[in-house]
Amino acid sequence: MYLVCKRLFDISLAGLTVLVISPILICVMIALRLTGEGEIFYVQERLGLKNTRFGILKFATMLKDSPNIGTRSITLPGDPRVLPFGKFLRKTKINELPQLFNVLRGDMSIVGPRPLVPEIFEVFPPELQAHVYDSKPGLTGIGSIIFRDEESLFAETNLEPKVFYRQVIAPYKGALELWYGENRSMWTDLKIVLTTAWVILFPKSNLPNRLFKSLPQRSS
Repeated sequence: MYLVCKRLFDISLAGLTVLVISPILICVMIALRLTGEGEIFYVQERLGLKNTRFGILKFATMLKDSPNIGTRSITLPGDPRVLPFGKFLRKTKINELPQLFNVLRGDMSIVGPRPLVPEIFEVFPPELQAHVYDSKPGLTGIGSIIFRDEESLFAETNLEPKVFYRQVIAPYKGALELWYGENRSMWTDLKIVLTTAWVILFPKSNLPNRLFKSLPQRSS
């Protein structure tokens, strides 16, 4: 019953949102065509339900050859691969809006574990890899909320970015996604959607930790 309700929720919310924000989508598409490298959309291979692969849709914010440059799938603060207009899209999360079409197509849900690129997923411990995608990946989720400013974390360490991701970020992010799998319900999904909207408006808010008191703690 939960999965049926969740799918109806996904279709209703994604469809309504696309209709409401269509003027914004059109304006962004025009701006992207006229700036940077002229690319509008970026399709990237990600992990989905039961570790199957699909193409996630985003507005283009980086150089076309970014996956083969520098830190590859890891984006750092002030990353030179990010285009000027792309910085605005990434900061406001507008670059994520085309994923609403992934939701309508059934690749994703509104709420779920963040779909990762295979290269990043491979650094997760095997026990996490086996269960993170027991749920369909989401446009937002508890991992997306807690790591809403993930790029800034790399400025807090002296470790090489890939080492820091493997040793610190991946284990905690995986634990958060497992928490979601164990606590998923329509009530949890609704709270995550509302919390996502709140932290977009108030990025420094501690509301997620106050609202979801049973979250696993990040190891120091």
